[in-house]
Amino acid sequence: MSDELTDILDAATQWRTDGHGVALATVIATWGSAPRRVGSHLLIRDDGLFLGSVSGGCVEGAVLAEAPDVIDEAGFRRLDFGVADETAWEVGLACGGRISVLLQAIADSAFPPALLGTIAQARSHGTTLTLSTDLATGRTTVGDAPGHTGVFTHRYDPPLRLILVGAVHIAQSLVPLAEALGFTPLIVDPRGAFAAGPRFAGHSVDSRWPDEALADWQPDSATAIVALTHDPKLDDPALAAALRSDAFYVAALGSRKNHAARRERLAAQGFTPQQLDRIHGPAGLAIGAANPAEIALSIAAQMIATWRQAP
Repeated sequence: MSDELTDILDAATQWRTDGHGVALATVIATWGSAPRRVGSHLLIRDDGLFLGSVSGGCVEGAVLAEAPDVIDEAGFRRLDFGVADETAWEVGLACGGRISVLLQAIADSAFPPALLGTIAQARSHGTTLTLSTDLATGRTTVGDAPGHTGVFTHRYDPPLRLILVGAVHIAQSLVPLAEALGFTPLIVDPRGAFAAGPRFAGHSVDSRWPDEALADWQPDSATAIVALTHDPKLDDPALAAALRSDAFYVAALGSRKNHAARRERLAAQGFTPQQLDRIHGPAGLAIGAANPAEIALSIAAQMIATWRQAP
């Protein structure tokens, strides 16, 4: 499964291979109710075909109108929209939001084409990559520029993944929800009966022991791991592997009493209280969830809150 950024990188590479001029629009600043986050991309081809978004639809038309000139000039433009702008009503930001978009030709003088492969390679290796753009020249390079004024810096993370330990009922609800949120789900459960039949149509269930699968999958900083089996023989080894990884979210189902016992077992393996505090247990936000779909929703919400570092 690919995510939005993978689709944009692949399309940009293919369009250039096909002989098209291409421009990349990036949200570089937002204020108020702007609908897309900083770093969101819109890719535009010289014939008007586009992929992605920088505003959820309200400023795309204005960005698309500027793209042909940027492509022809192999240059860049900064486009600012907001309530103080006479086009605020026209572009749909009259509710109070402001957005700044950097539009660059994919060309050596602006966004060098080689960076498409550099980003893709870093993500495929599970590593982050930081790019910096000089807003005076419009040119993007690899590296951070902390403290520099007039520079836009953006970090590209690996693709989001969700490792589910246990092919249980909650996992059946969580898999499609995670996919809708941009995560690639990976399911592991050595108990053959749980993976049988149409329970996970379109998805394979890895039959290895969880710690073996995690050693192969190598969880990175964009990976979430959730233990769902309630069985210490399966959950504990998976959680131990998760705690030794860079996974940004680690969680396990079970009551508070069960979680306390789980912490004791993992502490006996040498994990410190600080390490054990990484485990969200019981998994999920306290929303009064009463069935598998609601529990899946609570887990997904907590996972996103952790990824976005929400308070």
